[in-house]
Amino acid sequence: MGKEEWDNLTSPVEFILLGMGNVASLQTPLFFLLLLIYSVTVVGNILIFVLVVVDQHLHTPMYFFLGNLSSLETCYSSTILPRLLASLTNGDRTISAHSCMAQFYFFGCFATTECYLLAVMSYDRYLAICQPLLYTSLMTWKVCLKLVAASWLGGLLISLIPTTFISHQRFCGPKAIDHFFCDFTPLLELACTDITMFTQMTLIISLLDLVFPFLFTLTSYVYIIAAILRISSCVGRQKAFSTCS
Repeated sequence: MGKEEWDNLTSPVEFILLGMGNVASLQTPLFFLLLLIYSVTVVGNILIFVLVVVDQHLHTPMYFFLGNLSSLETCYSSTILPRLLASLTNGDRTISAHSCMAQFYFFGCFATTECYLLAVMSYDRYLAICQPLLYTSLMTWKVCLKLVAASWLGGLLISLIPTTFISHQRFCGPKAIDHFFCDFTPLLELACTDITMFTQMTLIISLLDLVFPFLFTLTSYVYIIAAILRISSCVGRQKAFSTCS
């Protein structure tokens, strides 16, 4: 979408993130708290990713998925927290429409990808515990790469649907988003156009990126727990539980 076309749809081309800016006395404590959380999250996930890459003993499907999850968590956190930290520092809570749509897209993309990746990881543990004799033949590196690629591709494509819809809306009022980042519901509340049709589309998207992966993960772990409980050895059960946890 060109700049002039965007200006016709949203004028002025910026939003105000109300978020946590109402209580001035909490700005400094919130900044240091969020900075600590963000630093621990990023450093911890980077260390996990580097360890998985460097250590030859961790070049297995389970740790390959864990390394991808760590990199995904780093990207996921970096979509929201740096912008929030900057606003707490300089007090500027405005965000351009283009930046808002980009934040909304990548937030949805990483969230959806994470749901699929967690489902893939549960499937990996299901094969390892419930089908141990077939695990090496079923969970090959080619299969691992395809599963991870499918998770990322699913997140990239599914997030395009709501982002495209939101970006074509005309927004009313002062364009003040009652949130600390550009999320779906706060943006819809500012739309002037009828969004009735999109509620059905939202239900379908929620089924695709939330409900189905959750049910798949839940089902996998039900089978996993049932298989673990059938292990006669106490040490074997503890090892299996620790691996899944």
